[in-house]
Amino acid sequence: MDRLVKGIRKAKKSVEILIFRFDRPEIEHALADAVERGVFVHALIAFTNRGGEANLRKLEKRFLAEGITVARTAGDLVRYHGKMIVLDRKELYLLAFNFTYLDIDHCRSFGLMTRNPSLVAEGVKLFEADTKRQVYSAGSNRFLVSPVNARSQLARFIKNAKRELLVYDPQISDRAMLRLLLERQDAGVKLRFLGSAAEKRLQANELKRLRLHTRTIIRDRKDAFIGSQSLRQVELDARREIGVIFRDASAVKDMVHTFEEDWAASSSDELKAEDREREDTRETRPRKVAKRIAKSVTRKISVTPVTKKIAKAITKTAENGANGRKVQKAAEAFAKDVVENTVLDAAKEAVKAVSDAG
Repeated sequence: MDRLVKGIRKAKKSVEILIFRFDRPEIEHALADAVERGVFVHALIAFTNRGGEANLRKLEKRFLAEGITVARTAGDLVRYHGKMIVLDRKELYLLAFNFTYLDIDHCRSFGLMTRNPSLVAEGVKLFEADTKRQVYSAGSNRFLVSPVNARSQLARFIKNAKRELLVYDPQISDRAMLRLLLERQDAGVKLRFLGSAAEKRLQANELKRLRLHTRTIIRDRKDAFIGSQSLRQVELDARREIGVIFRDASAVKDMVHTFEEDWAASSSDELKAEDREREDTRETRPRKVAKRIAKSVTRKISVTPVTKKIAKAITKTAENGANGRKVQKAAEAFAKDVVENTVLDAAKEAVKAVSDAG
């Protein structure tokens, strides 16, 4: 959030922002302040979203009252779901999250800030095309727009994986993409998914602790895709979605680290169960071995001579009528218990020592 506000505040000439959902007053105030500084602020607002169309129309009215130029996306696609900001036509913020409290504060998502001229130029070209309701033609294989070139470029990105694909995606269901992923898996590429996949042969875990919103693929720990399109047919072929493929060693390293942390947290219940099972095995096995040793040793030790002496002594000191035979049996049982427990303790220590040494 701070980076977005800071970026808007440093703009000198123009701010172009594409909005699907919006409820952050900090960003609205930063846009209004930019207008007061003489910056041209142009907002392209989605014509609809699920359950929030009335809020979008209210947002348009507020923006207009604040001097922000407002345009509405066309209704030719199912949904305009992309989110981005272009500052001074020199810097592009390509985001996988909306400008909302839910997405920014409670979801796992990513965004890319870049001054790469070709990516910035494509962002400007798309913004202008959608503002004027003109046809956008892709000019970069790294700037992915649905339904223009996202399917072909994402397919190419997946096909070129050699070792590993780490994927955040709420719902992978496109048949062609699922086939590609299975082909990569069969070719020996390690695949892990946080989210869901409509294919049981793909290893997917539900993201724990946070709501999953980003659509992200990390390939071979070198290249990454961040965008708004899931690997679903409707998001690839019938909606306006925007994404970027990039290579930045530091950024990708941080994303891999985040994925590994999320994967571990999302697998924690299963891992804890496995750890408990291993711990129980480590504890139970020596205990069982020790019991077998104790019983074996106890059977071989005769306690009869000892118990006869104990019984005789008890009978002499007991009251008249004491049954010597019953006393002897009781003493024998007691003695066996004592011997077995003593041997069991010793056996436990011995087995534990051998186990620890191994």
